[in-house]
Amino acid sequence: MSAEAEGIDFVALTERFLAAQLAGDRREALRLVVEDGIARGARVIDLQARVIRPAQQEIGRLWQTNRVSIAQEHLATAVSQVVMARLFEFVSPTPRNGVVVAVVCVEGELHDFPARLVADYLDHAGFTVRYFGANVPTDETLMMLKSDPPRLLALSTTMSFNVAALRDTVRRVRAEIGATLPILIGGHALQWSPDLALELGVETAPSSPDELIEVVRQLTRIS
Repeated sequence: MSAEAEGIDFVALTERFLAAQLAGDRREALRLVVEDGIARGARVIDLQARVIRPAQQEIGRLWQTNRVSIAQEHLATAVSQVVMARLFEFVSPTPRNGVVVAVVCVEGELHDFPARLVADYLDHAGFTVRYFGANVPTDETLMMLKSDPPRLLALSTTMSFNVAALRDTVRRVRAEIGATLPILIGGHALQWSPDLALELGVETAPSSPDELIEVVRQLTRIS
C-alpha cells in the first residue's frame, strides 16, 4: 500500500461499496473505488482484496442467510464485475515473467468471482493468466492442459456440493497429465473441507494476494 493510501478507511469504504452493490448503483460503486481509492493512492490490488472481496463475501453471507434474494445477489455481483473491469485499466503494465497460469472453475461451479480475483492478482504480478471462468467441463480442462500446457493450474470451488467435481478434476489431471503440474485449489467450499489439499496432494490458495503471488512464484520456480 502506498503512503498516500495509509489514511484510507478501507472498512468504511467497503460499507459504502456494499451499499452501492445492494442498490445496484454501478456508477456510485465506480466513483467510490476511483475517487476514494485510486485518486487517494490505493493500489488496485488493495481495493480488490480489501474492499471488493469483503463486500462480495458479505453479499454471499446475506444470500446464505436469506436476507437477500438470488436476484439481488446477482445484481450485486454484476456491480462488482463492472468495477473489476474498470480497475483493470488502472494497473500499471507489469513486465511478463514468462509463466503461464490457467485459472478454472470446476465443472458445475457457476460462481466465478473468486477465480476472477485470483486471475487479476496474478496478472498484476506479471504472470500470463488464462482465465476460463465458470463451469468448465473437466474434459475441456484436460484438453486445454494437453494442447497448451500451463505451468500451474488453479481450480476454484465456491459451493460445497462441487467439491466432488474438484476431487474428480484433480484425479483425472493426475491420471492423464501427471504429477509434475502444480495444482492450486481455492474457494469458499474449502472451509468445509480444510484438509482437502493435503488429501489430494495439492496446494491451497492463500486469501492474501501477496501471499498467493508468493506461493505461485514458489510453485512455478520464479525467483
